Amino acid sequence: MSEFTAPVTATAVSVPSTTSPLSLGEADLYKEQLPPLGRKLRIALITCCRPQTIVQKFPIISWLPRYQWSYLLQDFIAGFTVGLTTIPQAIAYGVVAGLEPQYGLYSAFMGCFTYIIFGSCKDVTIATTAIMALMVQPYASISPDYAILLCFLAGCTILLLGLCNLGVLVRFISIPVITGFTIAAAITIASAQINNLVGLVSPSKALIPSWKFFFTHLNKISRNDALLGATSLVFLLIMKKTKDISYGNRIFWKYVSLSRNACTVIIGTFLAFILSRDGSQPFRVTGNITAGLPPFRPPPFSTNVNGTTVPFTEMISTVGKIVNASQEMVALGMCNILASFVSSMPVTGSFTRTAVNNASGVKTPLGGLVTGSLVLMALAFLTQTFYYIPKSTLASIIIAAMISLFILEFRIWYTQRYNYELLISEEVFGLVTIKQKLDYASAEYVKEKIVTFVHRHQSEGINLVIILGNEIHGIDSTVAANIITLKEDLQVLNCQLLCWNWHISAAGVICRLQPEMRSIFKFNKTIEDIIEEHRSQRLSNKASQNTLYSET
Repeated sequence: MSEFTAPVTATAVSVPSTTSPLSLGEADLYKEQLPPLGRKLRIALITCCRPQTIVQKFPIISWLPRYQWSYLLQDFIAGFTVGLTTIPQAIAYGVVAGLEPQYGLYSAFMGCFTYIIFGSCKDVTIATTAIMALMVQPYASISPDYAILLCFLAGCTILLLGLCNLGVLVRFISIPVITGFTIAAAITIASAQINNLVGLVSPSKALIPSWKFFFTHLNKISRNDALLGATSLVFLLIMKKTKDISYGNRIFWKYVSLSRNACTVIIGTFLAFILSRDGSQPFRVTGNITAGLPPFRPPPFSTNVNGTTVPFTEMISTVGKIVNASQEMVALGMCNILASFVSSMPVTGSFTRTAVNNASGVKTPLGGLVTGSLVLMALAFLTQTFYYIPKSTLASIIIAAMISLFILEFRIWYTQRYNYELLISEEVFGLVTIKQKLDYASAEYVKEKIVTFVHRHQSEGINLVIILGNEIHGIDSTVAANIITLKEDLQVLNCQLLCWNWHISAAGVICRLQPEMRSIFKFNKTIEDIIEEHRSQRLSNKASQNTLYSET
């Protein structure tokens, strides 16, 4: 892809011609075709009990018979690697949610087991995440029962949406909204850990109060915790880059990188244990974690807060303000429902652990069996060891994860902005090629750059911009509004806008929003024909103006 470029020479623009996609009248061409809802409902009712539908709802029926023994080792390695990442993160995210650390571990195994049956993507790992923990925290701070009930209710809601095949709703979630929310959550979560990183005990985990407490208590920073926290953070960031080492065994360096969280916790725990044998404790540590597996029981539909019984209706009124994709909804819904029976807070897919799973070479969802089993073994046998995990070490893991998440979202935003190119030829016209889906993130930016480009080359006589629509299959009303205002902005610069070979579904959105825009779409002419017509029209207009001027 390229930035807007300086003028280049092009004697001709050779683009294959295309014929008009429909022989209907122009009014019908852009008319929106509403789906036959009645017929689709009847088909859905007929097909809901077919064997093919059952296979779709239980993907394990499809992949398990084709499972090969050669996959077993790779699934085991991937599951074990993800488990090493999951255990320290689960403990940390339980703390982020305001719960005792064991609740993070309770949230990290049932989803793995359930997803094996209902999940359709081999790479996804289900457990709690930093953002989920942040959303649960206001309610978990009242009572852990709220977090468990939220897990059950979230599962029921998502399962219902999935069974109703409403995964299509995902298409209406704006990328900038998701990106903005994710970045804001990453900043908030990392800020809440800044005091733990240096050994301070902040009374609040909110964004501004956390930083205010940090800067007003600099004289109380624990030297040991600050040194361990800063070293752990640097270690994590460096370890993430070891996968790029080119010499030696690259597979070895990859797994060294993937095990960075586990290595950090092991080293920090070892230091805390060794240095505390004389009775002193140089670091703030996690403390006691309840050992053993959680009891399997229904989620709480009432709870007790400060000696007062809170009924189900009041719990609902407190949390009710939290305001193929369909099959993933079914899988995620079942994961949350079953996880709520083992005292889990809400769980979902994790960017980090999913990437680790993929990088580890997982072949099937069976890798989740190893991950879940590893978490169960940690709950059964390692909770006394977890006592010595320094809080600054957990804080460094959370902050490092948030830095990675922030960078990931910034890269997504960056690619949304630059995936286009615009050239100017000796015929004095601009040719715009969109190399991605035209959406919220890119439409406004591309519009701004086209206007700037035309204004910059106005002295050269540029008077036509053509947007090629080969890759534009569908747009929404926001993008349509951007195209309309782009046409108006170019008119001010005495430049015409044309859209060539756009898909009817995309063109129709613009034309229904403003019928006068139909004239800018061209289907049955080549680029050369369009340019020739444009030149002839301008010469004709110029001649008419000269004649009128001479008569005046």
